[in-house]
Amino acid sequence: MATRFLVLASRFNDTITKALLSGAQDTLSSAGVADANVDLLWVPGAFELATVAAQAAKSKAYGAIICLGAVIRGDTPHFDLVAGQAAAGLQRVGIETGIPVIFGVLSTDTVEQALTRSGIKGGNKGVDAAQAALSMVKTMARLAELTHR
Repeated sequence: MATRFLVLASRFNDTITKALLSGAQDTLSSAGVADANVDLLWVPGAFELATVAAQAAKSKAYGAIICLGAVIRGDTPHFDLVAGQAAAGLQRVGIETGIPVIFGVLSTDTVEQALTRSGIKGGNKGVDAAQAALSMVKTMARLAELTHR
């Protein structure tokens, strides 16, 4: 059975997230992952990614979960709360379930930085997130081989 991937994308700052998503989808496709093996779900914002990732990881239906979003610093401490908790929540899901959860959430000081990191004006961190997911699927398969000898 082919490995399935789940991509979770944040609707908040969706211009950025859509660019990250495009990079991730292109990377998975280029690696030979069939479109039928890539599911996509949209969530309201980066903070909500962990809740959906946790449920998906518990299902054991996916070899990896790629989480995409953008948190851009504003004039309030909201940025610090959302970015840090999103990262911690997603890390916890991966550790607790053993399913790789890839943090493809940009946390930038400016919109310009987010545009640069999302492929709109430069490199695409969605590509990096998909590459990390592909690598982790291979690593976890190798780990399973090593621990079941």
